[in-house]
Amino acid sequence: MKIAILIDEPRVSYLPGEEGLNEDLQKRKTVKNLKEVLSKRFECSLVKADSDIISKLQNENVSLVFNLCNGIRGETRQAQIPAILEFSGIPYTGSSILGHTLAINKNYACKVFKGSGVTTPEFISIYDKDDLMQLRNKEIKFPVLVKPCDEGSGRGIHQDSLVYDFRSLKRKVQQELRLYNPPIMVTEYIKGREFTVGILGNGNNLKVLPILEISFEALPDDLAKFYSFEVKANYADKTIFRCPAPLDNKLKTKIENTAKKAYNALSLRDYARVDVRVKDDTPYVLEVNSLPGLQKGYSDITKMASACNLGYEGLILKIVENAINRYKQASEQKVV
Repeated sequence: MKIAILIDEPRVSYLPGEEGLNEDLQKRKTVKNLKEVLSKRFECSLVKADSDIISKLQNENVSLVFNLCNGIRGETRQAQIPAILEFSGIPYTGSSILGHTLAINKNYACKVFKGSGVTTPEFISIYDKDDLMQLRNKEIKFPVLVKPCDEGSGRGIHQDSLVYDFRSLKRKVQQELRLYNPPIMVTEYIKGREFTVGILGNGNNLKVLPILEISFEALPDDLAKFYSFEVKANYADKTIFRCPAPLDNKLKTKIENTAKKAYNALSLRDYARVDVRVKDDTPYVLEVNSLPGLQKGYSDITKMASACNLGYEGLILKIVENAINRYKQASEQKVV
């Protein structure tokens, strides 16, 4: 069996500065980690996604694509490669066009959560600067968090994204509108413990990895206590990761069930990561990453895998197994 690891072209020209450089570096390290694991069991190649992607994969006679592509540009960029692969009939790991489209756009994801009974923070979507004036007529409870609707890994969420007054809110939203796709989201800030939940599997056959708590108690006093880009990039040594998270069974079950409900509400497949904050023993889903990072020892879901008997190698092979079984079941259903 031949597996192609599919990666994006460098995105730094579209996302300039430290954010783009950090993303490309993480992707290169992840590819190295994946090749080390997959090459032990499969014939493995590395393919860059470009305009010749279909012919490249067909010429290599690939059986499965391990999809790492976030996409380069466009508001549904994470769904672009799955769309191309489905059109070409090439099997791939991870979520479908629908799952990625919903998950990457937090505006729609949060609407789906509300319609599915998944607790999520209140939010307002801002499409242009004129929408800001409508906020004056709303009772906004500060502080609020300002973030792009379709970025991940802390991109667009900085220390000054947590704002405490309307003047700061107006300035931050205008800045975000210049850099990122609209809408910009203004969300209720949930003050409480933060967790992230790794999920493997499909449908009712889901495995929840050990829950990871992300604690900001050791950050410098002048930093706001949330997972901003600055914290991820510059204060990893001051961020405390507890896995498995110290939780009583009742709250642990609540978080797991909420995460699974969010996963299925967005029609996700094979693997994903659900970010949660808990306030008054109620888990609030902040967002879902349908294509979480897989850099060994660095990405959150790999920390969860290392906290149980799965380990990093087991995590990667389980993702492949989930995809193979999913296609096998779909094929059997067609025959029936």
